Amino acid sequence: MRTGAVLAIDEGTTNCKAILVGHDGRVLASGSSPVPIRHPKAGWVEQDACEIWSATRSAVKDCLSNAADAEIVALGISNQRESILIWDRRTGAPLGPVITWQCRRTAPECAALRGAGHEPGVIARTGLPIDPLFPATKIGWLLREAAQSSPDICIGTVDSWLIWNLSGRALHETDRSNAARTQLFNLADGAWDDALCELFGVDRAMLPTVRDSAHVFGTTRDTGVMPDGIPIASAIGDSHAALFSHGAFTPGDGKVTFGTGSSVMTAVADYISPPKGITTTIAWSLGGVSTFAFEGNILTSASVFPWTAELLGLNSVEELLTLAESVEDSGGVSLVPAHVGLGAPHWVSEARGLVTGLSFASGRAHLARAATESMALQVADVFTVMAGAAGHIGRLSVDGGPSRNRFLMQMVADYIAHPIVPCRQAEASALGAAHLAGLAVGFWADLHALSALVQHDLAIPPRMPDARREEDLKRWRGAVARALQTG
Repeated sequence: MRTGAVLAIDEGTTNCKAILVGHDGRVLASGSSPVPIRHPKAGWVEQDACEIWSATRSAVKDCLSNAADAEIVALGISNQRESILIWDRRTGAPLGPVITWQCRRTAPECAALRGAGHEPGVIARTGLPIDPLFPATKIGWLLREAAQSSPDICIGTVDSWLIWNLSGRALHETDRSNAARTQLFNLADGAWDDALCELFGVDRAMLPTVRDSAHVFGTTRDTGVMPDGIPIASAIGDSHAALFSHGAFTPGDGKVTFGTGSSVMTAVADYISPPKGITTTIAWSLGGVSTFAFEGNILTSASVFPWTAELLGLNSVEELLTLAESVEDSGGVSLVPAHVGLGAPHWVSEARGLVTGLSFASGRAHLARAATESMALQVADVFTVMAGAAGHIGRLSVDGGPSRNRFLMQMVADYIAHPIVPCRQAEASALGAAHLAGLAVGFWADLHALSALVQHDLAIPPRMPDARREEDLKRWRGAVARALQTG
């Protein structure tokens, strides 16, 4: 007898992953494929849409080859957010690169819009500051530089591109969580905003239809790697999917996802215009009702580790972490990883990284320690703003590759002075997409049934003395102030 399972695709920044999830929540099989990244100019980061689709097909093929007896009842998608592309609706051909969330090429346009006084109105409608992270100005760049003469253009985030291809080029659709990150979607109204489209020079007709996160968009067709007729039953931004997989269905519950960048997110009861430094977003939508969240996006997180390892002549990130753990502190050294600017809670795209506090007593281990501390200290800065705005932070889960390292996670708990709960399952984003897809087709009955699937390890409590924490935070914030002056 074949086993029913949900297939989930997690199209990330550097890898596409696919997993099969059984009814008991276990991952039955998995597959992955790398996604190339290009840096054509300083601060520019882009990918190839066809390579993303190829990596997706490869990951799915790899996954399904390990579970021949599984019957796929639904397919879900989680995706890197804020990355944007355009393509020809008639031919399906991309009309330029995928401009990724990391790309800073539209910093001058963002500065001009802020200078013209548009940011308060944009924040009120979208919950987002005007920053190159978000797609609206990138869409303008693509339409100017890459659209050529195509008369019929589709604009979409990566989930839209995958839905388009998975459905045999029949559907141009997205979900509310991804739409909410474009800076063209009015959170209060739950719809594309005509005033924002006019401000950013976007034809609303080019944008996808917006659906719930758990929704049968259509069915698979002509993918070459899976049967036709599988319901495409969820789409959600990767960070939002991770929050959902943790069962953070109660206001105040949150999570930190660690990766190339990091996302700190906590569910809130209603739409609230965000305090300075963080954003408000749609976490997901079910049955036409949106769940909202506060979020802080950190641009450079674990990606500073391989850079520092290479700088110190080390062979791996593991060597870097071992070296960092060999000393009790950084010896007064701070490393601010503003390599592509600073995101939350500062939002200064012109800031640049720096190292402070060096002396003749400083060694390689101190610099390694400063690099590893930077991940936790950036989270602490966001957490401080978020906790003040939310009023209460409940269970705070952590996921992503670095969350499996106890040394790093103890730093996080220490600097935020709040317990953290590691996720036992490695693929939190893919699991969230799977849970939503299963919910859409009745594979799981309701949120209560999904809560029973959540698997967490024991909480890691803070143990750093208050005086040490305050001293380290003061030193760190002084270094950040100097990095901001470089902008």
